[in-house]
Amino acid sequence: MTIKNTISTIGPNTWKVAFVFAFLALLVDGADLMLLSYSLNSIKAEFGLTPVEAGMLGSFTLAGMAIGGIFGGWACDKFGRVRIVVISILLFSVLTCGLGFTNSFAEFGTLRFFASLGLGSLYIACNTLMAEYVPTKFRTTVLGTLQAGWTVGYIVATLLAGWLIPDHGWRVLFYVAALPIIMAVLMHYMVPEPAAWQENRFKKVEATTAKTESTWKLIFQDKRNRNMFILWALTAGFLQFGYYGVNNWMPTYLESELGMKFKEMTAYMVGTYTAMILGKILAGYMADKLGRRFTYAFGAIGTAIFLPLIVFYNSPENILYLLVIFGFLYGIPYGVNATYMTESFATNVRGTAIGGAYNVGRLGAAIAPATIGFLASGGSIGLGFVVMGAAYFICGVIPALFIKEKQYDPQNS
Repeated sequence: MTIKNTISTIGPNTWKVAFVFAFLALLVDGADLMLLSYSLNSIKAEFGLTPVEAGMLGSFTLAGMAIGGIFGGWACDKFGRVRIVVISILLFSVLTCGLGFTNSFAEFGTLRFFASLGLGSLYIACNTLMAEYVPTKFRTTVLGTLQAGWTVGYIVATLLAGWLIPDHGWRVLFYVAALPIIMAVLMHYMVPEPAAWQENRFKKVEATTAKTESTWKLIFQDKRNRNMFILWALTAGFLQFGYYGVNNWMPTYLESELGMKFKEMTAYMVGTYTAMILGKILAGYMADKLGRRFTYAFGAIGTAIFLPLIVFYNSPENILYLLVIFGFLYGIPYGVNATYMTESFATNVRGTAIGGAYNVGRLGAAIAPATIGFLASGGSIGLGFVVMGAAYFICGVIPALFIKEKQYDPQNS
């Protein structure tokens, strides 16, 4: 009775309300992630960090996101998609604000790690939530647009950094991270859990005579689930190794190796991220029309080809054009990734499986920022970008050869 009453509150437009909150959630998730990239030079100077230590701050972030994503995926299945979105926003908003009060590498790194637990779980929860709300026929278009929220967050962080850091310092940039707390409270009261999750939970409650099995056991005992988990963990690892390595160091690369002034660099990054938004939205549309597998591989392999072009063929005259084209290609895999992954697993294991696979991959990617920092110590950041390009190539080849699309419909429990 209770579950049926709850499901009846989900109207034909409820998914649109959920989308607005999920989009804003990924916006603040993306903005929060970029705050470190833009403040890295200032923090490095104030705390007297080596390039490797500076890179480790990015690695702490990714390690926290990985653990948060793994736990968050399980928590989504256990407690609900909306509830975990709300808790994640509260966690990283409060702790990221606290970064403005730190006074050492150890303090900053520790707090950043715990704040990143919320960043990682939020990404998984938002994508799982919307995959279960949106019909299959335009799911990738909507989820591709949802991914653009992350990139809009990059632009917001870029504009805030260009405005605040030169005149007010890096600490003020982190204080503004407390604002999303208001959004989390509103979402708690305005967005119900998706029907598929509620129905699946109701079935578990009704099956009182059945033996309760661990979700992880369901994944690894079933050959199909196990194979998909391993393939997605490898794909996610190479994707994020390339993505976060470049994302963490691109502002510093433009500023220190290409000699751009800070405000000029932020303007160029806005151009890159604007193209990335277009790439994600068009990727969603392409994936609905041409297929998830083709679109994903096209974006990943295209990015792999383009990264060396930026490093070896940039000039003051063409760097903006190179960055814009790169931004467009760079966004495509993430425009498809959420739908492609969620359709690879059934509802009863979906949150745990995609949270686990994606974030096991992120654990591997956690070494990317420190890797570029190490390469920068003995050579250049650009050399690290070439290594990131190789990672992008591999992450495009794996799904192209081994991962079928549309294996499950997330709207069915």
